This record gives sequence, structure tokens and C-alpha cells, in this order.
Amino acid sequence: MENSPGNGRLILLGAPLGNPGDASARLRDALGRADVVAAEDTRRLTRLARDLDVTITGKIVSYFEGNEDRRTPDLVDAVLDGALVALVTDAGMPSVSDPGYRLVRAALEAGAPVTVAPGPSAVTTALALSGLPTDRFCFEGFLPRTGGPRRARLRALAAEERTLVFFEAPHRVAAALTDLAAAFGAERPAALCRELTKTYEEVLRRPLGELATWAAEGEPRGEITLVVAGAPAVAAPAPAVADLRAAVADLEAGGTSRRDAIAAVAVEYGLRRRDVYAAVHPPTAG
Repeated sequence: MENSPGNGRLILLGAPLGNPGDASARLRDALGRADVVAAEDTRRLTRLARDLDVTITGKIVSYFEGNEDRRTPDLVDAVLDGALVALVTDAGMPSVSDPGYRLVRAALEAGAPVTVAPGPSAVTTALALSGLPTDRFCFEGFLPRTGGPRRARLRALAAEERTLVFFEAPHRVAAALTDLAAAFGAERPAALCRELTKTYEEVLRRPLGELATWAAEGEPRGEITLVVAGAPAVAAPAPAVADLRAAVADLEAGGTSRRDAIAAVAVEYGLRRRDVYAAVHPPTAG
């Protein structure tokens, strides 16, 4: 990562969600050495550098949704010219519901090296705190701002069995929770995570209906991440006896012994061998 000509690179910096103590040593180092620091909010960057006791000697430029298209080519050119360009957003990982995706794609397409200094993520932090299943989850980012499109998106997600993670703005969270309860059921378990890692961090673990009522009674403040349990798994219908017999017969026709065919069909359908055997050899009337 030397700052020598021809060895430039783009580095994405995972910034603290709120507590400066979560900043990594690599983030501190990159902020101090970068030739260019592109920040979603330059004022917040200045405050973060002050909190970390880091002196930024490189050029600071703003990089946010409103100027991404215009500023991206200049940043890619800087990398290609040998500069170390650091990208930092207000909190968490750049490009995860934050500016950064366009810059990463443009850099890669131009053959510019891209790396990352991993850091905090509201997605995984809220997921870990939620108390909901973490083995399989999906991140849906921000829901549509208006009611119709939001409800359509939630109807499409209602049967999703993985734990779901959403970001939401404080002034929309009550409406979003109301729509979530209507689409997923008021009893679906969920967690509302507010102001993660900050002084007033709060995690409410309640059914969607109760969270909707709570949010409607007073607009929550701060940055909000919603974690919602996935839909209960729907058991597959039991295979028909005729289908089991046909599957065994097909294997036998190919030269498989009946015993091995029964075992194979049991594995395929997730059944006990004796159940498949009973289908192939039904009991005779006494």
C-alpha cells in the first residue's frame, strides 16, 4: 500500500457506527496516509478524525449521492495516477446502503486496485443483538418510501424463511412497522435496534404488532435497523403412495435391486425406509 506512482489504490474504510472506540488501527492509518479522502459528510469526517486524534494530510472531498456520478471519474483517475484514495461514509461500510458501489465498479472496470479496511456494520451488529436466527439472513436495505410500493415489496417477502434486516428512517418507521405487521402477521418476532453503539443504544425485541404500536405512540429518534424473523417453514406435502411405487419401479427397471431402490427413494423424499417399503409392499388383508 505504498503511495508510489503506479501503485495507487482505492481503500474502503469501515467507520464506527457511533462509538469512536470501534475504529480499527487500519482506518486510523489510512486516514492519516491517504492522498485523497472522499467522505459522505466532510463535517462528520472532521469530527471522526478529531475523536481519533488523526491528522488528515490528504485532500478531503465530498462524495455523496448527489455528486457520485460527477466525482467518480476524478477519484478513479487519482487511483490510476498512483494516489491512495480512501472512501469513508457516515457510519459502517461504504457501498452497503451508502455511497461507494459506483466508485468500486468504476475502479474495477478501469483496472484500479480496490481493497478494504473492514469495520463495523449495522447489519451484522443488529442481527447479533436481535436474538433471532443468524444462520441464514438477507439484507433488504431501505424499504420504498411510499405506502403502495412498500406494501408490494413486503408482500413479496412475506414467505421468505431467512431472517430479514432492514434500514429505516425514524419518521417512516411507524408506517413501515404497520405495513410489516399487516404483511407478515402481527405476531412475527422482530427487533428494533436504535442508535447502535451510541450512548442511548436501545434494542426492543417484540412482535411486529407491538413494535408498530410503540412506534406510533411517539416517533423514535436516531438511526434504526429492523430485524424480522423469517416465515415459518412450510412442510412439503407427503408424497403419494403411487409416486413412491413408481420411483422404486423406475430404479428397478434400471437394474437396481429392490432393497437399494427403496433406500434411494427414502433418501430422495426424506422418508424412513420402512415408509417406502410399506408403500411398495402394502399389508395384505388377513
